[in-house]
Amino acid sequence: MEAPICLVENCEEQLTVNPKALEILHKISQPVVAVAIVGLYRTGKSYLLNRLAGRNHGFPLGSTVQSQTKGIWMWCVPHPSKPNHTLVLLDTEGLGDVEKGDPKNDSWIFALAVLLSSTLVYNSTGTINHQALEQLHYVTELTQLIRARSSPISDEVEDSTDFVSFFPDFVWTVRDFTLELKLNGRPITEDEYLENALKLIPGKNPRIENSNLPRTCIRYFFPKRKCFVFDRPTSDKNLLAHIEEVPEDQLESNFKKQSIQFCNYIFTCGKTKTLRHGIIVTGHRLGCLVEMYVNAINSGAVPCLENAVTTLAERENTAAVEKAAAHYMAQMVERVMFPTDTLQELLDVHTACEKEAIKVFMEHSFKDENQNFQKNLAEAIEKMKEDFLLQNEDASVKYSQAELKRLSKSLMENISGGTFSVPGGHNLYLEARKKVEQEFALVPRKGVKAKEVLQSFMQSLAATEKSILQADQALTDGQKALAAEEAKRQAAEKERELLRHKEKEQQQKMEAQERSFRENIAQLQEKMEREKQEILREQEKMLKHKLEEQKRMLAEESKKNADVLKEQIQRLNQEIEKTKNQSSGLSGFLNTLGNIFSLIPTLPTMLLGMGLKNLGSKN
Repeated sequence: MEAPICLVENCEEQLTVNPKALEILHKISQPVVAVAIVGLYRTGKSYLLNRLAGRNHGFPLGSTVQSQTKGIWMWCVPHPSKPNHTLVLLDTEGLGDVEKGDPKNDSWIFALAVLLSSTLVYNSTGTINHQALEQLHYVTELTQLIRARSSPISDEVEDSTDFVSFFPDFVWTVRDFTLELKLNGRPITEDEYLENALKLIPGKNPRIENSNLPRTCIRYFFPKRKCFVFDRPTSDKNLLAHIEEVPEDQLESNFKKQSIQFCNYIFTCGKTKTLRHGIIVTGHRLGCLVEMYVNAINSGAVPCLENAVTTLAERENTAAVEKAAAHYMAQMVERVMFPTDTLQELLDVHTACEKEAIKVFMEHSFKDENQNFQKNLAEAIEKMKEDFLLQNEDASVKYSQAELKRLSKSLMENISGGTFSVPGGHNLYLEARKKVEQEFALVPRKGVKAKEVLQSFMQSLAATEKSILQADQALTDGQKALAAEEAKRQAAEKERELLRHKEKEQQQKMEAQERSFRENIAQLQEKMEREKQEILREQEKMLKHKLEEQKRMLAEESKKNADVLKEQIQRLNQEIEKTKNQSSGLSGFLNTLGNIFSLIPTLPTMLLGMGLKNLGSKN
């Protein structure tokens, strides 16, 4: 994008999503690092984002007391340090604008910034003091504006446990900072400055508890916190009014240094946007989330992450099935040349293409409850495979018939011309027919129906052979009887050979279906194990955060908050143990997978049962 575009319009207190912005997001298949900036209006938010984009111009800046940004604006640029990632910059309209009619509007803008970003930058001026924290009262409203689960826990503090798993990292930028970073006479870092400001005020009266609420919420909701302080970019008031026009060499050196440190941190430490359980958000997924969240807000509902993820999973998994099935079809078309020499040759290509297709599905799907979408893919691939088998058979029949017609042309002409209607003609006929068989056997890549086509051809000549045999005056009646008996024996042997061939092919098909079944199980097991480890990392990350906060609360003598955290820690420990004890082998989910192939009529129930039994016994 050469310039920003409005993503969420805020007109007459109604939020609407800009279709053009959605179109841009839907085309981005890369994971996104989404950085949103919020704060009071006229505090320089847009200028900071322009620096992240590496530009002086971009997000509109204002030189008057009137707010310039309305709604949420978006700028998508290549990520400067994460290959194959897109940096999505989100500029929000200023909070606390006196021109707004409904203050609730600010709360929704703040909530959307939290929901859409992987790093949330809160921009303020002066210092982090009581007034600055009071202005961040929006954070205290998040549990009323956002739900983590479709059946939310009533205790809003307990809800924070779920929020931690998908809330963004928190960065507080303090502009026009003029104080010395010192505490009790010793130098402190910017991060220590922030943490000190977030310490709870001792006391239990309602006024103090109300003042502590934003501090508590920030500490509960945002385990990863960072602070940057900025000097004024220039001391010249006239230049400050048009800061985007000021060349780099005219900016204060401290401000330039601080800006570089801020940008480097965002580029290096800004995480990829993820949902619960490590679901990576691409540009396309971000666009879907924007639509769902804004629709929920406009309908009067509370945006629910679990519902959004479920809806998103339905869309993405449907697309994943289509993408995987298309990959299978494209690869089969590219790799298969009809007719294949043997059935096994086609089945081997099918196995390789199916394995790739399942991998494509696994990469693009998530939250596939009861493996319904994986079952849909298995059924789709099975149908396509059957179609390829039929095409292969049809090609084999046509090619074999054409070759037999060519090779038997002389034989058929001799039959029509009465060449074999002479004494000794039966032997001449047998030699001529044998020659046709021998030449047909040398024809390469006749395919899977060659034996059947040859058998049909031979059967079509049975009456002709019988006629030639009976007319051959060089043979006695006894010799004719023996010859007729030999013809029957050879025909019966050909039938038995053809039956063995068909049984072999049926066995090959069954083995291919069992391989398909095993491949689905193997790749699902691998994915479930990855998801299990991701859930554990998520839970352990939350536990670590809660333990650290509990320690701080005890140090600050806030027993009430420490007790709340103690209960959360106990529940988290129970959840972690439950996750660890989930079976990591196949036996834990074989029953769930049983339906994947149950609707495929060509896979015998006995084989399916044997597959489940054998696979289960190995795990």
